[in-house]
Amino acid sequence: MFLKFVVSTIALLPLLWSSASAQSTACNNSPSLCSKNYNNITHLGAHDSAFVKDATTDFSQSGNQYFNTTIQLDAGVRLVTAQVHKSNNSAGQTEWHLCHTSCSLLDAGTLSNWLSGIKSWLDANPNDVVTILLVNSDNALASDLGPEFTTAGIDKYAYTPPSSSSVPTTWPTLQSLISNNTRLMTFVASITPSTSYPYLMDEFTFIYESPFTNTSPSNFSCIPERPSSVANQPTAALNSGRMFLMNHFLDVEEIFGILTPNTTYINTTNSQTGLGSLGGEMSTCTALYGKEPNFVLVDYFNVGPAIASVDAANGVTDATGRKSVSAAILEQPSGSGAGRHGGSVMGVVVAVVVAVWFGGS
Repeated sequence: MFLKFVVSTIALLPLLWSSASAQSTACNNSPSLCSKNYNNITHLGAHDSAFVKDATTDFSQSGNQYFNTTIQLDAGVRLVTAQVHKSNNSAGQTEWHLCHTSCSLLDAGTLSNWLSGIKSWLDANPNDVVTILLVNSDNALASDLGPEFTTAGIDKYAYTPPSSSSVPTTWPTLQSLISNNTRLMTFVASITPSTSYPYLMDEFTFIYESPFTNTSPSNFSCIPERPSSVANQPTAALNSGRMFLMNHFLDVEEIFGILTPNTTYINTTNSQTGLGSLGGEMSTCTALYGKEPNFVLVDYFNVGPAIASVDAANGVTDATGRKSVSAAILEQPSGSGAGRHGGSVMGVVVAVVVAVWFGGS
């Protein structure tokens, strides 16, 4: 009898280990998120992720983040965004670059190179789902952008929706995306769907956004602004089944009406409480729509830190696997010069005037 008990116990060990292992596995830094559908989670987004304000860019006024994309992902960001522009290389060949407004203002290099870095991060972090949102500034076709994903090798992780023209009835859980190794969601604003690159999803087919230009902490709004079919119609936006992206970054209007990120108020903008705070605005939007925002997009994600409000929205108290970064506002050391245009407000003005005058490049 005792022998049968021992044999039965040994037989159960693999099952017990498997169950314990599954429970301890973290999806996007938390075991509690694994069973949740992709559209039932709030994803922290780094606005203009590729455009960094640090020594490598001479602390460019056009930078929206203090840390690069890889560090953002290490620290818990799960939505990264960038603007895509057409540019010519020294041989006169067309390339797709990540540029802030204009490639004359701040050029973060080729799209494929940026994607390669994200692909390497996904390789090293097999239990994470990442979302990319590209602003299609020069109206690139799927046949333009798709090869960039292929060159980077990141397309092997891409999720393809059941339909390119309608919102899925049910989005997969994080665990399902991870198990299927389709851990990359890609949205483009805007793009015509292509059967050759079906993973390049048109943003406004699947997502609606709140206003993205705000210069006062009292001006943040949850009312949809894009796409036009649901603009100013919260009920229609919610009933469309689209996911909600809450833009939450504050700008300062400089001379000639040029907008630059507001760092003076960023501690409150990205905090959980206060006028115009991330946590406060998320609560307001949740009350309006009856559910938490699916994405929140912020400048200087580390300040606040913004992840605190996102964890609260997701009910995450068991975050694991994140790397710590400074929550400080990182500004240019006093006395150091600004070498590249964009290193100062005047540099931004000069670069924009040049870009407009010569048509940009």
